[in-house]
Amino acid sequence: MLTFPAFIPGMTGWSELLLILALALILFGPKRLPEIAEAMGKSIRKFKSATREATDEVKRELEDMPDDSRDKNDPPGQ
Repeated sequence: MLTFPAFIPGMTGWSELLLILALALILFGPKRLPEIAEAMGKSIRKFKSATREATDEVKRELEDMPDDSRDKNDPPGQ
């Protein structure tokens, strides 16, 4: 049985984050870390934007559906 807290999902603390940062610094070097962080930030922003666009598209399609094609159990306005 593993007793180290880093192996328990949701139990990442400051010491584990510092260890990960130190390993990243050793593996990639101080010049590459800002580039990697910037690329990760851009990727996260693109993912959030795409998720938001997909959600908005589904909402628009649901709003454009004719009332008679909706399920009879759906409450009005949905």
